[in-house]
Amino acid sequence: MTIIDAHVHLWDPADGYAWLANVDPGLRRPITAADVRAELDAAGVAEAILVQADDTAADTGRMLAAAAAHEWIVGVVGWVPLDDAARAASELERRATEPKLRGIRHLVHEDPRGDFLALPAVRASLARAARLGLVFDIPDAWPRHLAQASDLSAALPELTVVIDHLAKPPFGGADWGDWAAALTAVAAHPNTVAKVSGLHTGGVAHPVDTVRPAWELALELFGPDRLLYGSDWPMTAAGSGYLSTWSQLGALIGELAPIEQTAIYAGTARRVYGLENGC
Repeated sequence: MTIIDAHVHLWDPADGYAWLANVDPGLRRPITAADVRAELDAAGVAEAILVQADDTAADTGRMLAAAAAHEWIVGVVGWVPLDDAARAASELERRATEPKLRGIRHLVHEDPRGDFLALPAVRASLARAARLGLVFDIPDAWPRHLAQASDLSAALPELTVVIDHLAKPPFGGADWGDWAAALTAVAAHPNTVAKVSGLHTGGVAHPVDTVRPAWELALELFGPDRLLYGSDWPMTAAGSGYLSTWSQLGALIGELAPIEQTAIYAGTARRVYGLENGC
């Protein structure tokens, strides 16, 4: 089957990415399309969706340029200033002709505003994005933004909301039950989906047995048709690398029926992001 990695990144620290100062020094280097392609080839992954890594137009431009140059980059999740409705509208209209721009994201976990997803300007911008056929990815939603993601999904049923990284489950934490309840509330909205991605700490992929409870809950709540595979590479590069994440998730997805595997590895991503290439 064709496999799509629905969550990989490119960046160049010379253009921003202030958060890189707080991660492993090995990540503080340019990450190029060639770097991504090498990792995908090693795992036998055919296609990828690039996801924003900085709240800047430059980051979005870099991804769109790479997507235009490489057929295997089938989609881009970019950024617009959602909290400025007029600017967001202008940027969305300007980007409307970009065929591979399929979604929008904001680094909510880096934003000091705990109510970002509830801001009226953000809601208005996301309503416009939905009208243009764009989805909205939410990174690292637990603990500050997962409840707001549920409220957002209810308020804008026309918007597809993608919960990246299963909202970052608190593996072994005292708040596991609270995370599970919040994820359950999000999944109750039919316009939500979730990426099985980013299940690592400090770049090191968690063991399969550690991940299994979160995986089984997500599978119960969303089903294969609302789950997507993603690596979050290169965030794993300084720890356990792409193949470790591939093995971690592959072991769990491999337990499913072939039709369910196809959904998680490609079908859900194609439907959610409106990708034109056939499986």
